[in-house]
Amino acid sequence: QVQLTESGGGLVQAGGSLRLSCAASGRTFSAYHMGWFRQAPGKEREFVARIRTYGTTYYAPSMKGRFTISRDNAKNTLYLQMNSLDPEDTAVYYCAAALRSGAGDSVSEYNYWGRGTQVTVSS
Repeated sequence: QVQLTESGGGLVQAGGSLRLSCAASGRTFSAYHMGWFRQAPGKEREFVARIRTYGTTYYAPSMKGRFTISRDNAKNTLYLQMNSLDPEDTAVYYCAAALRSGAGDSVSEYNYWGRGTQVTVSS
């Protein structure tokens, strides 16, 4: 299995940027399809972005153009660069790993999860 630890969250003003990181340990990071999800208070966890083992990326419509997902397999690390942040982006952000290469946007498709990092965007 793989252990995931997110970092980089914090408080930022609207319009600002943050870069989240997710460090992976355990089994070979490069073998996993990786994703970022987020959960705001009182809401269900939602898909943000995902990246296949070979680097193809996918985004939720509201994040496309503002967020960039990337991975560094040599460093066993997943990233999420977030720009033009809005108070609506306030949530706990989670990284997740899927064993199945075809994993999509659903929470249930991911096998391993980190504990999350809080992102708060002030207006």
